[in-house]
Amino acid sequence: MTTTWSTMREVQPVATRMLQNSIVKDRIAHAYLFHGPKGTGKQKASLLFAMRYFCEQADKSYSEPCYECSSCKRIQTGNHPDVHFIEPDGQSIKKDQIEYLQKEFTYTGLESNQKVYVLHQAEKMTTNAANRLLKFLEEPSRQTVAILLTENTGSVLNTILSRCQRIQFHPLKSEDMYEQFVGEGIPESTAKICAALNIGLDEAKELSQDSWFAEARRIVIQLIDKVMNPKEEGYLFLHQVWLNHFQERHQQELGIDLLLLWYQDLISSHLNREDMVVLTDQLDRLQQYQYTISLSDAKTCVYELLQTKRKLAYNVHNTLAMEHLVLQLQR
Repeated sequence: MTTTWSTMREVQPVATRMLQNSIVKDRIAHAYLFHGPKGTGKQKASLLFAMRYFCEQADKSYSEPCYECSSCKRIQTGNHPDVHFIEPDGQSIKKDQIEYLQKEFTYTGLESNQKVYVLHQAEKMTTNAANRLLKFLEEPSRQTVAILLTENTGSVLNTILSRCQRIQFHPLKSEDMYEQFVGEGIPESTAKICAALNIGLDEAKELSQDSWFAEARRIVIQLIDKVMNPKEEGYLFLHQVWLNHFQERHQQELGIDLLLLWYQDLISSHLNREDMVVLTDQLDRLQQYQYTISLSDAKTCVYELLQTKRKLAYNVHNTLAMEHLVLQLQR
């Protein structure tokens, strides 16, 4: 399903209205900061904005691009020569990536003088990269538009924030996301998980068809059983199974998120709020483990999981972080 400003307005009315007004009134800023949680539509909005900026058939009094011209189609596929996308190289956006971008922008546009660059995960810029970008923002070209995307404005330099028009993308209601996912044919159990984790529609579709994700869910439950049973070797299972499956950083983070869901569900079960349980296929196991782990201990486990997420964000080695976690979860 093609994303339009009309469909964006249903989930992000304020952000969409601000962007549409800047287009229709020809008050496009030289730099925008789209900020908000994952899965709230920041990337889709940046593509829509770029499409409208380059659209060859757009009505000047109308904010929607035509979606059919050569420019619109190439931007949708990431192949427009004057639209540049920058993503972290490994764990960060580096100075040489910004320098390369600046070099590219010294050339005349291949098809016009207009240029757009979209910086994903702007909070992951190194200090040198951020300072280099700042110089770029301080000398804006009239027809160059920067769009920075971030989930964490607190990790972006204040001097960069002050040079951007900030557009906030609010968290979506999980109920609305769940209905949207089910409507797109995603199985209910996967839809519940993706909605609870604020995962976007495209990623949710991929996960629903990914055998790795199905295996990940199974391994999470296996680890729960290991740490809940003092006779089981949770530490051994971690090294033999978990670490082999959750290898990439995004996989490691997803594994922690799935564990968090389970313990949060355990808390809901303790409070007799089964209506809030996400992993509904685990109700019997949740009720069983209420007698093994107290409400207070379940809350402590959630704290330990959040601490592990924080460690991973600060590049603590995954194996060390997970070894410590398993020791804390072990009953």
